[in-house]
Amino acid sequence: MKNCKLTIKINRSAADVFQFALDPKNTPLWVDSIVKEEVNETPTKVGTLYKNVNKDGVWSEYHVTQYRESELFEFVSADNNYHVQYTLTPLGKTSCELEYLEWVELGELDAPFTMEILQKLKSALEK
Repeated sequence: MKNCKLTIKINRSAADVFQFALDPKNTPLWVDSIVKEEVNETPTKVGTLYKNVNKDGVWSEYHVTQYRESELFEFVSADNNYHVQYTLTPLGKTSCELEYLEWVELGELDAPFTMEILQKLKSALEK
């Protein structure tokens, strides 16, 4: 699989989901494979560097290539092969749709996200 596209409705505002998903301290709350995430600067903007470590102790780096407050952000891996984009569409003041899109330029996705991961994000935000 070269790409994976998932969508989910979340009963929180687009701004809330955007901020939660970008906050590195929240990532381990909804992505089971990540134990820690760090960022080189706040607030996030194009060029910000995110680093995370998985359960095997392997670090990965991603830089922000697109950023539109409360609407969209995109991360690209250090080797420029892997891309992930989060797009938020308001469905009123207190809910939104999140479109999660990940893809690779070369090869296949190693471990594409599943709806279970997005359900965990939804649960963390709605509790």
